[in-house]
Amino acid sequence: MRIARFSIDGNVAFGAVEGEGPDGLVLDIIKGIPYAEFELSGTKVPLSKVRLLPPVLPNKVVAIGRNYAEHAAELGNEVPDVPVAFFKPTTSVIGSGDAIEYPSFSNELHHEAELAVVIGRMCREVPRERVKDVIFGYTCANDVTARDAQKREKQWARAKGFDTSCPLGPWVETDLDPHDLTIQATVNGEQRQLGRTSDMVRSIEDLVVHITEAMTLLPGDVILTGTPAGVGPLHVGDEVAVTIEGIGTLTNKVIKRG
Repeated sequence: MRIARFSIDGNVAFGAVEGEGPDGLVLDIIKGIPYAEFELSGTKVPLSKVRLLPPVLPNKVVAIGRNYAEHAAELGNEVPDVPVAFFKPTTSVIGSGDAIEYPSFSNELHHEAELAVVIGRMCREVPRERVKDVIFGYTCANDVTARDAQKREKQWARAKGFDTSCPLGPWVETDLDPHDLTIQATVNGEQRQLGRTSDMVRSIEDLVVHITEAMTLLPGDVILTGTPAGVGPLHVGDEVAVTIEGIGTLTNKVIKRG
């Protein structure tokens, strides 16, 4: 099931996305919240009549760096011995169709197409065999990065945590095997990144186990699983799209901040 979060006439709701093709998609409004037992209301609205919002409002976004060997190599790095985790704040999260604001402190903004894992229940110290039980679904993500700030400051907080640096969407797919999916990024229609989730150094199961050894994850929290090779520059006016097999396409335009 595809679960979207949207606004219409000033109201925010979740809905199940039904139909196919850009003109045939409708939302069946959900009663309640999707992390618990819910019912479909039967009230349907065309997707074209609503504004898509970030599909979740995470308490935290835990991102993993250098989880594809070719991407680590293209930036002159080695694959780390243990997963490298960092946070992106909630203020960095935007939805499909929202604008990425080019930060004033950077002159080298990069796209990073990623598969995002959405957590469905509160969990801590999850054993590997239970990982699938705590996952709500999957969505597309773009770990937008101020590469020059990342290199200059060594720490990644500003480089990867600035406002609008975490596009998520367009919705969450709850029925998906994430282990061998095509993931790609285009800029102005030109392909930049093309990889498969099977190329991850560490699997989704490995990442959930590693993260929950240290912290509690809450419903709606998001894990970014790393990006394949091919990251590259974004400029004001560019339109960047992240497409993941079985999920859909997340599209954002880059604008000047302010």
